[in-house]
Amino acid sequence: MTEMTGGCACGRVRFTAEVGSDDAYLCHCRMCQRATGSLSIAFTNVLKAAVRWQREPDWYVSSPIARRPYCRECGTSLGFEYPDHHKMDLTVASFDDPSRFAPTAHFGAESMHRAWIDTHGLPEMRADQYQSLTDRWMNAIGKLPD
Repeated sequence: MTEMTGGCACGRVRFTAEVGSDDAYLCHCRMCQRATGSLSIAFTNVLKAAVRWQREPDWYVSSPIARRPYCRECGTSLGFEYPDHHKMDLTVASFDDPSRFAPTAHFGAESMHRAWIDTHGLPEMRADQYQSLTDRWMNAIGKLPD
């Protein structure tokens, strides 16, 4: 088990989680698509007892059987849980260092948009090479964000 930290974009909601695996999965179900505004979301599964919230997240009851932690201030999606289950999912991107995780499966394949799965070969641009963006950051805070 490794202790890992994470939280929302604005820093209001923070967590520490004991993570026992590098495994993650992509959920493509329509509920996750609607809840996140994305075509899929990367989750890792952890024991609820292994998650300590420094500040309790807000909870959205997304269906009669599930709810989702999020930050009401910045809108960051932090996970998914069945209230009656001992495990929950945390969003991979909400970890301070998500590089540990690797996808091992797809879930909700009936709603998968396959054209977005393999984007190998599309043109790539680094954010720090986009001059208009870097100029905006330099004017706003004098540096590029971490």
